[in-house]
Amino acid sequence: MSETMALTDIGTIKEVLARHGFTFSKKWGQNFLINPSVCPRMAAASGADKQSGVLEIGPGIGVLTKELAKVAGKVVAVEVDERLPAVLKETLADYDNVTVLLGDVLKVDLAAVLREQFGDRPVAVCANLPYYITSPIVMALLESRLPFTSLTLMVQKEAAVRLCAAPGTRDCGAVSLAVQYYAEPEILFAVSRGSFMPAPNVDSAVIRLNIRKKPPCTVRDEKLLFRLIRAAFGQRRKTLQNALGGGGFDKAAVVAACEAAGLPATARAEQLTLTQFAALCDALGERL
Repeated sequence: MSETMALTDIGTIKEVLARHGFTFSKKWGQNFLINPSVCPRMAAASGADKQSGVLEIGPGIGVLTKELAKVAGKVVAVEVDERLPAVLKETLADYDNVTVLLGDVLKVDLAAVLREQFGDRPVAVCANLPYYITSPIVMALLESRLPFTSLTLMVQKEAAVRLCAAPGTRDCGAVSLAVQYYAEPEILFAVSRGSFMPAPNVDSAVIRLNIRKKPPCTVRDEKLLFRLIRAAFGQRRKTLQNALGGGGFDKAAVVAACEAAGLPATARAEQLTLTQFAALCDALGERL
């Protein structure tokens, strides 16, 4: 039945959900895709093939899952809403290469999931992420340093711009630099709000983060680097010496570190590249 089930058809969706007594939850930020062209494009962009696996986060009723199952050797979908596995059992009945795990992706032992579910297969992440928790999920996946090949994600358009912003540009923020450290980001295509049910009040975009084999710069203390970046962007309109001074760093040490790193203490966070932040971090580390 599921092979012919049009999961992007509003009538079909309502029928399936009614059968399971399902209503949309604001708590989980649920917006199900009804644009039939989006999920095949996302599945293709994930780079998955029959020799690889895909980890999906928040499968909903399985619209994207179904497309991923067609191209990947195995799909593991992590769903936090305990009402949905029963729905997915029906909508994905024709796909024997899909496993649905009930749990919160931020609490699940992903290393164990990869080991037990995928073995030696290369694994990509592909997901339509809830807007309210996009950055925490992206950072958790990147910081886990698990051997993902890439993350292909549908996010709010503004978040896409922020996550993919190049260092030294106006849209660049602390999260942009963190993404740049772990991955090479790109915006693939825009998705209008009308592509969802219920329709959100913002547009979306699909991005891909290609995981780097090693960071683009070396730094002695990674934790200090990200603490420094957060403090610098926490008061982004202020100069480095004032922003970092207000962020808990000794102002005199900051001025001396800027000088040692060849940076003016009057520069602002958005003017610095990741390599410059790394140089500043190393110089500051020596003085703290």
